This record gives sequence, structure tokens and C-alpha cells, in this order.
Amino acid sequence: MKQKKPVVGVTPLWDEEKDSIWMLPGYMDGIMQAGGIPVILPFSEDEQELEQLVRLCDGVLLTGGPDVTPGLYHEEPLGEMVVTCPKRDVTEGLVFAKAADMDKPVLGICRGIQLINVCLGGTLYQDIPAQHPSGIVHRQPAPYDRPVHEVTLLKDSPLYDCLETETLSVNSSHHQAVKELAPNLVPMAYAPDGLVEAVYMPGKRFLWAVQWHPERLFRTDEFNRKIFSAFTEAMQ
Repeated sequence: MKQKKPVVGVTPLWDEEKDSIWMLPGYMDGIMQAGGIPVILPFSEDEQELEQLVRLCDGVLLTGGPDVTPGLYHEEPLGEMVVTCPKRDVTEGLVFAKAADMDKPVLGICRGIQLINVCLGGTLYQDIPAQHPSGIVHRQPAPYDRPVHEVTLLKDSPLYDCLETETLSVNSSHHQAVKELAPNLVPMAYAPDGLVEAVYMPGKRFLWAVQWHPERLFRTDEFNRKIFSAFTEAMQ
């Protein structure tokens, strides 16, 4: 008899213009190649509904997307460059809280690392070029499935234990980043300009987040495949 595959709840992307939920296939394919079954979660503000959904899932993936609303970390938006999606903030905030409370494995990607940091009491750079300028490319042009800078992994971190490498070449598609790290989070990797690129939460079965996009790299990069595999293996 085949072993039951873990079910992963994936937070949805939102197209305001088309008034529709959508999804990049890399998130789903990355989970499936690692032995999981992805399902797209709905938008909801109903805490009980989302708790029921999270209970049905073995883990949760928080996807990339628009900026986290600055008001959630007690700041005013810098300007028009800050583009938010309040319905995602509400749904993902509740989904993350429920998953963390239940100690379900959580993987955050890009916006995901930012959302997790804010939910746990951290803050963000609202715009890297304006608030943390450097020569590192953090918002690359297409194609997005190619590395544009390296990150340094901390040797005492779970990510280093998983990948067994001190440096990793990553892609990058963000203009916001972790500023003040939440008290419950520990860094696992840094960009050359000092920005936090990966975090985890000690004491949890698996609560990792990365600033780059493994869903665009896993097809050609073994290290990023291992990140998805570590995520699904934590659900076994």
C-alpha cells in the first residue's frame, strides 16, 4: 500500500483587474515533485473556516505577491511604490497563526518571509532602493529562473544542515525585505548587503521562510529541490 502523501494548503494569488484567484504552477509543481499534494486555499475572513481548512492540511505554503500592508507593523506607506492586497493580509495572517499554533510545517516564499516576520512582530523595509540602497540586484528583470546574487548560509542553521553549502546562488524579485527581525525568528542566510534572506522559528517542527523564489529554480537546481523536499518530509 502506498504511503499517504501530505496535503499542502497553498495561499492564493489575486488578480485585481480580473477579479480572480490564480496560481503560478511552480508553487504547485515544486510541492508535487517533493511528494506532496497541493491545494489552493480560498480567501476568507472567517477564523473558524480557516482553522478547519488548516486542520485538513498537513502543511501550509505562503506564496509571493504584493506588499504587506505597512499598518500591520505600525507604519504609513512610503508612497505609490507600496502596493498591497488587504484580503491576502487577512487570510494569510489567520492561516499562518493557525498553522503555527497547530505546529503544522510552514514554508514562506518572498512575500511569505515578510508576512511571517510582520505577524510575529517584526518590521519591513518598504522599499529597498529608498531605505537600504546597495549594488545587489534584488528585483531582477525576466527571465526569473536564473540566479542574480549569492546568499551566505549560517552554519548553525537548519538550512545549512539541509543544503550543506556555505553559499547559494539565488534569484530575486522583491523591493521589500525584513528590517527588524521578529523576536521569535532566527536568520539562516544573508545577502551580501546584509539583508536577511532566510529565517526559521526554533521549537517548531518546520517553520522556514526564504526571500528568493525556489518555485522558479527547483527544476534546474538541486538545492532548491531540497528545500521543497525538507518541507514535505517534515509532514511525514
